Amino acid sequence: MPRSFAAFRLRAAVSAIGIAAATPLPAAEAPGEWPMFGHDHTNRNFSDLAGIDRSNVARLRPAWMFQTGVTGYFQAQPVMVDGTLYLSTTQNNVAALDARTGRVLWTYTHKARTEKIFGPPSNRGVAVSGGLVFQATMDGRVIALDAKTGKVAWDHEAVRPEEGETETASGLAQQLGGKPVQGSSRLGFKMPPLVAGGLVIVGVSGAGYGLHVEDEAGGLDGGSVVGIEGGYGRRGWLAAYDAGTGQERWRWYVTKEDGWEGAFSEKTGDGIPLHRDIPAEKAAAPANRQAWRVGGGSLWMTPAFDPDLGLIYVGTGNPAPQNFGLSRPGDNLYTMSLVALDVKTGHLRWYYQQVPHDEWGYDVAAPPFLIDHKGADGPVKAVASASKTGWIYVHDRATGKLLARSAPLIAQKNLFEPPSTTGTVVSPGPLGAVSWPPTAFDAASGLAYAQVRHGAATYTVKTVPAGPDRPEIRYTETGEARAEPSFSTLTAVDLGKGGSIAWSVKSASRLSGGTLATAGGLVFSGEEDGHLDAHDAASGQVLWRFQCGAGISGPAITYSLDGRQYVAVAAGGSSFTKGSGFGTGDALVVFSLPE
Repeated sequence: MPRSFAAFRLRAAVSAIGIAAATPLPAAEAPGEWPMFGHDHTNRNFSDLAGIDRSNVARLRPAWMFQTGVTGYFQAQPVMVDGTLYLSTTQNNVAALDARTGRVLWTYTHKARTEKIFGPPSNRGVAVSGGLVFQATMDGRVIALDAKTGKVAWDHEAVRPEEGETETASGLAQQLGGKPVQGSSRLGFKMPPLVAGGLVIVGVSGAGYGLHVEDEAGGLDGGSVVGIEGGYGRRGWLAAYDAGTGQERWRWYVTKEDGWEGAFSEKTGDGIPLHRDIPAEKAAAPANRQAWRVGGGSLWMTPAFDPDLGLIYVGTGNPAPQNFGLSRPGDNLYTMSLVALDVKTGHLRWYYQQVPHDEWGYDVAAPPFLIDHKGADGPVKAVASASKTGWIYVHDRATGKLLARSAPLIAQKNLFEPPSTTGTVVSPGPLGAVSWPPTAFDAASGLAYAQVRHGAATYTVKTVPAGPDRPEIRYTETGEARAEPSFSTLTAVDLGKGGSIAWSVKSASRLSGGTLATAGGLVFSGEEDGHLDAHDAASGQVLWRFQCGAGISGPAITYSLDGRQYVAVAAGGSSFTKGSGFGTGDALVVFSLPE
């Protein structure tokens, strides 16, 4: 259960900096806010603030620090509105802080209905709009808090406690060698909500079922993901709730009830062979007509929104059972896709499936971002999607037409080769190339800045023989291919020049949390060893580093008050730091230049 918010404590601000208190300006007049996840509806994670720039970033130092008292999995991006910084934690607690000093204005302690949740208890942020703070929780609730007091305005149970329940994890622990097994127990929410058109929009995770088996070090990163034959997934969905009352207005399901098999595509939409056994899938189809009912499709990150078109853009996750395709023949629509939905109704306008019939865990996890694409006849309003497969795709916002695909961000190996009994090594593995951490985009330069993981995984089909009380169990085990290179790069992709790689810089430890770009010519990027780095946006050169004391696992933001610019980032580690030698923590660290 969550720790009491009495455990929230404020470490003394760095008093030598001498931050002066001031009365916040009205929201309409306050400059330099960070009002929502991704900064605005474009999801670009870019700020036009330039007070901190290439010439002075080396003097950046801590201004204040806030310790939540809840350690680990601290993946939230803060939001700053009207001089107040709003922050959620693992366990879904929320704090409102004076953005100048870190003084606590109010706290909300979340009382979860259950300790059974999907995966680590991470939460990736809140939304603030119309005097309310919105949060979607891991125990399946959408909550509105009064932005001035923290009192609950409404609390809507979006997922029933038993929805998604399964006991498969405990039942298979002994059969999989006795190693600790972590599995999906129910649906819940991880993403920061999107507020648009008077609606609070959020999607569930935990639908694309997979067991995670711990490795020797006690972590999940080097361990395996097990996709088991049969109906162990759940049906993913995205829903919209009335911002004033919490009443559900529409719900869109990821798995297509009528025709989820699709066209049995032999290639991806951009022409890459999928190496599928189409005859075998078609032969298995009659016995699996209802597979869509447990077909997966988690939604990991906040949609982008085009108010002129009235469309939201969101990526969908892997089909279930994860990495094992025989019991779900067909393309498994609309998993592994970038989709455009009508914001008012949730009706599907278009979709682009990056990986039909996925068997590798290539969720479209990264938040899409809006750009203007340079077409032959002039600018085209477009939406970009950084992928786990190793490309950035660019689509026409109105139609979904694929306009461009970047150069590969990694060295791909055996891409889309199916799992085998002898083990198939494929690069990238299920953690990406680019996973959920956001990619920043600078419209002036046309450069997108992505944290890219270089690594491979081994996909092995295994069988547990039938026993007295159970049938034979077939599954795919996915583990890190340790003989293959494994490292991270911060990579700049020139989307204004055909998607070429402008520069790529290898990091000392794995990158995490996502990127922030600013008009000061800087890109901020976090590492799992605790460093927050500031790179020259034009060259990638590291201009400043600071050790935050725990892994950076959430996206940084920047804001300004009274003419002073700040950079804020959560430092709490993640599930991937367990057993890695890098610690977890509970701190929000806020930086500024000395006065």
